[in-house]
Amino acid sequence: MGLRTDFWADFSHRCLTASWPTFIAGSVAAFLLLNIFFAGVLMLGEKPVANAPGDFLHYLYFSIETLATVGYGDMHPETHFGHVVASIEMFVGLFATAVMTGLIFYRFSRPRARFLFAEKAVVTLHDGRRSLMFRLANERLNPIINPSAKAWLATTVVTAEGETFRRFLELPLVRAQSPLFQLSWTIMHEVDGKSPLSGLDAEALAAMQGAILVSVEGHDETSAQTVRARKTYQAADVMFGARFVDVLEPSDSDRVRVNYTKFHDTESET
Repeated sequence: MGLRTDFWADFSHRCLTASWPTFIAGSVAAFLLLNIFFAGVLMLGEKPVANAPGDFLHYLYFSIETLATVGYGDMHPETHFGHVVASIEMFVGLFATAVMTGLIFYRFSRPRARFLFAEKAVVTLHDGRRSLMFRLANERLNPIINPSAKAWLATTVVTAEGETFRRFLELPLVRAQSPLFQLSWTIMHEVDGKSPLSGLDAEALAAMQGAILVSVEGHDETSAQTVRARKTYQAADVMFGARFVDVLEPSDSDRVRVNYTKFHDTESET
């Protein structure tokens, strides 16, 4: 509330973050409106286009041909007014084509991670120690080189002055880096006496409006770019006393089989 937003001030960002259906619909609308505008301008002249009956629809066709630099030849500017309008439209078309080409190229080429995070985080015993665990998978199954992960605990606290403050505490991970991430990866934080989660249970975490933030980044070997992904687990998404169901299964060959149908499943640790 109270934040002033200007659609045109951040137009490029909106174009890049809009969904594909919205982006395509907006592009079509902009294309039609631009051609309708120039067709309306041509209507103001005295027969500015040769071989055009003079109705709006034919001027719209001529505008589309001019903006797209197609130039079929059956209709062409005939008067100075027609040449001026066509020249302006060609100039505008150069900018429009360049902008559209750049936006489409960036939307296709920008690095995107296809990391699948388990719907729940669990706090369970691992190797005799209480640990907070997250599980994620690489949906593309391609190698991610030198991936690294970080996790934070976000809580709402009241300062000595009585002000509400959102606090972020980093959760040290047992293994924050890995040489390779291709199938699945379980990220762990040991809940020891130094952990911000020490002594907390589900009720206490919910009372402080707690949330766990996890971020992962690595080098995508296929695209040769750095990819990043993040996940926020609200207090209701952290299951105490539960563990992940094992997704590794025996197979008839020497290859590892991962059953992703069980990826989000959990079970009681007892």
